[in-house]
This record gives sequence, C-alpha cells and structure tokens, in this order.
Amino acid sequence: MAVLDTVLDSIGRRIARGLTQASSGYEPYTHADPLALRRAMRPADVLLVAGNRRLSTAIKYLTQSTWSHAALYIGDALGPPAADEEPKQLIEVEVGQGCIAVPLSKYATFNTRICRPIGLSEEDCRKVVSFMLERIGLQYDMRNIVDLARYLIPTPPVPTRWRRRMIALGSGDPTRAICSALIAEAFQSIRYPILPRIERIPLPPECSRYARREILHIRHHSLFAPCDFDLSPYFQIVKPRLAAGFDHRDLVWAEAAGAA
Repeated sequence: MAVLDTVLDSIGRRIARGLTQASSGYEPYTHADPLALRRAMRPADVLLVAGNRRLSTAIKYLTQSTWSHAALYIGDALGPPAADEEPKQLIEVEVGQGCIAVPLSKYATFNTRICRPIGLSEEDCRKVVSFMLERIGLQYDMRNIVDLARYLIPTPPVPTRWRRRMIALGSGDPTRAICSALIAEAFQSIRYPILPRIERIPLPPECSRYARREILHIRHHSLFAPCDFDLSPYFQIVKPRLAAGFDHRDLVWAEAAGAA
C-alpha cells in the first residue's frame, strides 16, 4: 500500500506541475497599480484573479467566467515581515502548495477585482481572517489524482448545467483543491451570504400573487467558484483607482501630448 501511495503521489505532482505552467498570450486589460491596490484593500476583502495557467483556463471554461482564482486579504494579521521580505497579506489555496500566505505583488501584473463584504463588524472580519490563518499549511494530497485530472482537458465537452458540478468532484475534500471553496467556508462560518439558494414559497390566496416569502439556504462551500463573489449581491466591487479619487480631467491623451 505504501508503494502505491508513493506512485500516486508522484503522478499527482507531475500533473500539478503541468497544470500550473503559464499559458501563452496572456495580457492584462489595464496597467496594474500595486500601490493603489494595497491602499484600497481591507481585511476580509476577496481578491479575484484572472490567471494565466492551464488550470486557470479550465476553471474559466467550467464557470463561464473571467475569474479563475480567489484569495483573501488579511492585512497585517501575520505581523511584520522578516528583513528583505514583503508583507504577506493574502491567503490562498494553490494546487501543489496547499493553503499559503503570499504578498500582494504576486498579482501585480494580473487582471484583478476586489470584492468586499458589506456590513461586517470588526469582530466578523477578525473571525473570517482567523479562519483562514488557522488553515495555513493545509496540504493538498497529491494521491487524489481525480481532483487534478479533471482539469487536464481545458475545455471538456460537458453540458453547461453540469460544469459547475465538475468543480466539486474528486476526493471528497474539495477545499484542498479549490481556492474559492475555502474562502466561502470562511464566510459561511459567520453566516455571511455569498449566493445562497433561495426558495420562494407562495403565501395564502388572499395575499397578492406577487407576494413571496424567501428562505435562504446556505449552499455547500464546495460548489462555490471565484466568480460567485463577483456575482453575489452581497459583495461590493471596489476599483482601486476610483477609490483613490479619480478625475478624468487629469488624464493626458495621446493627441494632446503630441500637440504639446
């Protein structure tokens, strides 16, 4: 059994290396401003990333979205960095590495989006951040090859209605493979909604036919994808340049610069 585990682990690591290789032709939509990004973010914000790897291509296809990765901003929760090191202010789950803390500069050249939960108290934010901090070091078991092999075909011929379900297939512990699942679990721990399933129950006949009573059901965290934080009506989209104060009159257009 030990020999089989070793073989499966080796195969899993080979697959993971292939999936994390960068794809060619990736270009950001706009010029990134890491300082503006850092100034705009607050603890418990979710940073969505449009990745450039083979794995990213598969996730974008399965979720029909621009976003392939998500990380949680924790601010200075890890304390001051060591000498000559950047502060690690994001926690994410990476295939092949598990749950790790990384600096914001890792995504300085990527298309990103900040999604902010609204109305959280300082205690709520602390609980969400603590949830992620406690899971740093969580490792992905490379023997669970099914979790990796499902991404080998970037665009599998799967009907649209079944694609999201493919994200939850595998070893039975998808939080070890999918970044958004662990973040969703962190918010569910304080009962903050992302995209809850809504059941509408008709009221008695004497009530208006438009009247409905909505019951929110928390979906299992394994079914959440990065794009859900973007789609959620409970997360605000924050754009760093607008948050820093934007005046279109300050822009210098090419024709104006040439005339000068």
